[in-house]
Amino acid sequence: MTSTAREGAAPAVLDRITSVTLSSVTLPLPGGISDAKVLTGRQRPMTEVAFLFAEIRTEGGAEGIGFSYSKRAGGPAQFAHAREVAPDLIGEDPSDIGRLWTKLVWSGASVGRSGAATQALAAFDVALWDLKAKRAGLPLAKLLGAHRDSVRCYNTSGGFLHESIDQVMDNATRTLEAGVGGIKIKVGQPDWAEDLRRVAAVREHIGDTVPLMVDANQQWDRPTAMRVGRALEEFGLVWIEEPLDAYDAEGHAALARSLTTAVATGEMLTSVAEHYELIRHGAVDILQPDAPRIGGITQFLKLATLAEHRNLQIAPHFAMEIHVHLATAYPNEPWVEHFDWLYPLFNERLETTGGRMHLSDRPGLGITLSEQARAWTVDRVEIDAPY
Repeated sequence: MTSTAREGAAPAVLDRITSVTLSSVTLPLPGGISDAKVLTGRQRPMTEVAFLFAEIRTEGGAEGIGFSYSKRAGGPAQFAHAREVAPDLIGEDPSDIGRLWTKLVWSGASVGRSGAATQALAAFDVALWDLKAKRAGLPLAKLLGAHRDSVRCYNTSGGFLHESIDQVMDNATRTLEAGVGGIKIKVGQPDWAEDLRRVAAVREHIGDTVPLMVDANQQWDRPTAMRVGRALEEFGLVWIEEPLDAYDAEGHAALARSLTTAVATGEMLTSVAEHYELIRHGAVDILQPDAPRIGGITQFLKLATLAEHRNLQIAPHFAMEIHVHLATAYPNEPWVEHFDWLYPLFNERLETTGGRMHLSDRPGLGITLSEQARAWTVDRVEIDAPY
């Protein structure tokens, strides 16, 4: 490592990146997972999730790990883009995270600043934040400045539409017994009367005091969303998620003004700019950004500042291993989505008790890749310093 601070000398450098390892890991799912997009014929059942892992090492011995992901198509594209731009990190100081994000964006500027391109960069960005927190000996949330040591959490993985309502209710029972605080179930079927029957059954099963959310996965048009949203009011939902197309800011705004139930959306957007359109239109009560989808933690923090300025709640989507840190560092009380799908990838588990997800005292993200994750690796490349 080198460090200089003399007047007129080279910029101070605390450490340098010497290698980046990229791994494409395919996580198999237990059976075909179906939400409303499958039942309306827009997608096939989901059988796997593609992960992009980035492991960054420095000459000073520091290491960081980060990841991005893609459900269905897109995983190979993320891996290919990451492999192309990764050499631009070699020799750089890992502390300069914001500058490095900008450098990598410009490396691939011809393919834009959203979508698969920035999702690929997210793996690097998360790894750099993990590295910085580890070097400080702090959990990432503490490095960012935590407002709390735990967050409200709700489960989604037990509420999909490929399972019978009896199975969904059984899943809810086990989830609540495991210390998770709320239940989210999927709606948005072609026959929305069936949605109402499923919601009514789950509400009766879990009782009136347990937080309950629904997610239509963008499958309603504006009139249907208004009609079903009003019919759902009686169930005391925490929110209605993705009632409309993710980019219909005006439609979401009209719905948010008309319903008592909060409107939540944002998970499918892939940049801060796209989220800002929701904020600008007053289209959302609860913003649901996904750090891997919008380009990583650096971009998430920018968006969190905009959301806080409007006094919005946030409920980050998926990737709870990352989002528990970002949510605990958000001033307004947030929610974090509990998914058990990623359990096989890591050696560690997040603790859930009393309806809340708790920070661990492990430095950084507090995760290490499991041997199973290594076994599911379908492609791997290591980029080293040329010396």
